[in-house]
Amino acid sequence: MGLRGQVRTRDGWAVQHAVVTMTDMSGTQVLREGADENGAVRTEAALAPGPYTVVVTAVGYAPVASTALVTASGRAEVGTVVLARQGGVELPPPGAWSLDPAHSAVSAVAQHLGISSVRGRFTEFGGRIEIAEGGAGAPAGAGSAGGAGSAGGAYGVEASRVDAVINAASIDTGNALRDKHLRSPDFLDVERFPEITYSSTGLTPAGPDRWTVHGVLSLHGVVREVALDLSYLGTGPDPWGGVRAAFRATTELRREDFAMNYNQVVQAGISAIGTTLRVELDIQAVQGESLPGV
Repeated sequence: MGLRGQVRTRDGWAVQHAVVTMTDMSGTQVLREGADENGAVRTEAALAPGPYTVVVTAVGYAPVASTALVTASGRAEVGTVVLARQGGVELPPPGAWSLDPAHSAVSAVAQHLGISSVRGRFTEFGGRIEIAEGGAGAPAGAGSAGGAGSAGGAYGVEASRVDAVINAASIDTGNALRDKHLRSPDFLDVERFPEITYSSTGLTPAGPDRWTVHGVLSLHGVVREVALDLSYLGTGPDPWGGVRAAFRATTELRREDFAMNYNQVVQAGISAIGTTLRVELDIQAVQGESLPGV
């Protein structure tokens, strides 16, 4: 008796925060039920025979409406209801993801002489992303509890986290003299502070496939809270049998916030190097605790 159904994303992940409502032909709501951790909807109370309208909703997904027929047994089967994310692609499955430096870029852009920009990048870095178990569930029958294939819905992605480490001495602007100066105590002071680290503390939604990452940046011996504007670009297989997810993140940093106050004034009101840095992160992450041998 009652209603039976499953709520999934287009690639088979459970949506545990989905809500199913049923209304009769007069528009009266007769049932409202949330999906469980496996995306399943089950009710036990018998329903009056006849046609009903079934609407499935979930935060971040386009709603789906359909007609269900309740049989004389008081039971309705709606099968598997597939939800599409509003304005975006499916989220990556939960578990560990390793940053791939060979296919990623960590860049910073500063204004130069008030008329152009200087772009630098760090060539040595690594990190780990942990997609929360609530971030996307496993396809039916896949995996086991606690692993990357365990079940869950998309709602808990906000509990995901990222930790990254950058080798400060790997700064490269394409000019050896300038890079040497950037490694000096005037700027990064890499002898005293060889690593730049970032650890997230939470995420908040900012739109379809976009989040604000809240975290703590340690740079030049100073620790400050820094937010990243994060866009999720999608997930797909790679040629080496792995699964990759792509992200882009940006933020702006003020050098003075991290005790890097050196500057040279070339003329009134114009500094050689701007006080604000725009940080751009183009990241590929590989599913799992380690990178493929490529």
